[in-house]
Amino acid sequence: MEKEKIEDDLTYKIIGCAMKVHATLGNGFQEVIYQRALAIEMNKAGLAFARELEMPIFFDGEQIGTRRVDFLVKKEVMVELKAIVGIEDVHLAQGLNYLVAYKSDKGLLINFGAKSLEVKRLRHPKNKMPNTIPGNQSNNPVN
Repeated sequence: MEKEKIEDDLTYKIIGCAMKVHATLGNGFQEVIYQRALAIEMNKAGLAFARELEMPIFFDGEQIGTRRVDFLVKKEVMVELKAIVGIEDVHLAQGLNYLVAYKSDKGLLINFGAKSLEVKRLRHPKNKMPNTIPGNQSNNPVN
């Protein structure tokens, strides 16, 4: 199976910021420390973002709760941070579910807890309906 080639400058910039944070701090801190450091790096890189943005979750057209996304960058990329020994399937499933729930096209799951930075690009094929991200009405899937 051939891997999909991803050409996306925005996610590359976010990953670059995360790499600098991990190279500087290493692993072993709590998630909130990496979140604060990543906010500083993304500011320096000129990336517009919202932090801890509360997003509604819908089921069958009704709001059933909310969830806070760690970062929403440029109103298009959701970034979920972890500070754990390693990313497991449950974390990937969680990230994919958030994409579907918010009808967002793309996301990143970034783990600062491992010795080497772990990054997973997230994309969900079910995202064909308009998204629910405030101020972003794009519904084009990432190719």
